Amino acid sequence: MSRAIRIHEYGGPDVLKWEKTGVGAPGPGEVKIKQTAIGLNYIDVYMRTGFYPSSLPFVPGMEGAGVVTDVGDGVRDLKPGRRVAYAGQIGAYAEERLIPADRVVKIPTNITDRIAAAIMLKGMTAQYLIRRTYKVGPDTALLFHAAAGGVGLIACQWAASLGATVIGTVGSAGKALIARAHGCTHVIDIREEDLMAKVKEYTKGKGVDVVYDSIGKDTFPASLDCLKPLGTWVSFGQASGPVPPFNITLLSQKGSLFATRPSLNAYIETRKDLVATANELFDVVAKGTVKIAVNQTYPLAEAAQAQSDLEARLTTGSTVLLA
Repeated sequence: MSRAIRIHEYGGPDVLKWEKTGVGAPGPGEVKIKQTAIGLNYIDVYMRTGFYPSSLPFVPGMEGAGVVTDVGDGVRDLKPGRRVAYAGQIGAYAEERLIPADRVVKIPTNITDRIAAAIMLKGMTAQYLIRRTYKVGPDTALLFHAAAGGVGLIACQWAASLGATVIGTVGSAGKALIARAHGCTHVIDIREEDLMAKVKEYTKGKGVDVVYDSIGKDTFPASLDCLKPLGTWVSFGQASGPVPPFNITLLSQKGSLFATRPSLNAYIETRKDLVATANELFDVVAKGTVKIAVNQTYPLAEAAQAQSDLEARLTTGSTVLLA
């Protein structure tokens, strides 16, 4: 009998219950995984509180890594013993789980399970943000909110390697040091400094080409004011709460701006896109272009404490739960 974290009602971290679960044999097209590492993400909090509702009870978590222990009918390219990772599949907070075989990717030999679990959701998010949602290059000036967070540290390094001017926001002096060490050309402490004034200063009054915003309510509409005309606002999260409803004419008034609210699942919907996205991510990590900071680990049974620390913004980089 294996164990998992289950949620029977929405609420605070205390609703995360460590329970015995039964995991049967994989069905057609499925694999069974004995998990070794699970990534912690803010979407896990949204699921726990019911902001992103699921059918109760459920096992939360969206990314993990481990070893295939059994395969179902029709699965031909995966065998027991193969190390795999995944993202975007609810049910990660478990010692064992079943998952569709076409939703996992093989982990290269030069990537550890902990690193794979730490980067699948955050790293593939960074990939689509800077490689597809807005294609970053050497002429790009960008603003990345929460630059010392899990997605931010990956995306800022990656964007810097592409030649971009990277401006990152943080909430403390300590996080400013981390952001500067991970690709940020300039760092703004939004608790102490005027966001728009500093962006204008760093861009010589022009504004940035693109803002990547996972904060939500607290950075709107300030993010729009940091953009140059025809700039792009990418809202991909809402750590401080949802962006309030606004009249779309606001985009015209602030310089014919573009706005988008992307999600990872749409970018990896096909097997081809999933593999290509994961492989490009694995490549930049293996080469050292993007260095991964797993700064916190917790036993899976202590997921409640991990989520509490995440909500209190006490974590930096990536956090991994160990099964």
